Amino acid sequence: MTATVIIIIGVLLIAYAVYGTVQKVRGKARSSCCGSAETVLPKRVEDTDESHYPFKYLVSVDGMKCSNCAVNVENAINASGDTWAHVNLGRGRADVLSKNEKTEDDFVRALKGTGYKVSGFEPVKE
Repeated sequence: MTATVIIIIGVLLIAYAVYGTVQKVRGKARSSCCGSAETVLPKRVEDTDESHYPFKYLVSVDGMKCSNCAVNVENAINASGDTWAHVNLGRGRADVLSKNEKTEDDFVRALKGTGYKVSGFEPVKE
């Protein structure tokens, strides 16, 4: 009887593994923490001349867990049109260049409704 139960459990585990593999191949698996199997694409920043961005900030962000999270944060910050953000997922922060002076509240507003939270803000003096 115990051997039969072990065989049934083994068959169920194999079936689950096959199902997950098929879903992944078909692109329907939930492969990221953001609940999407698709990669989030970064929105292109039009002005990539760093000399046009006199202000620099380090913005710590809580809630990022994967590369899709990082791109979502970059896109939210860059949506203002006068910023250029690069997120370092490992450090949990965004390095932001800006054409205009910013406050922590500007970044809090940029991330409002995204599920990510500003946990630190530091202007960089050069």
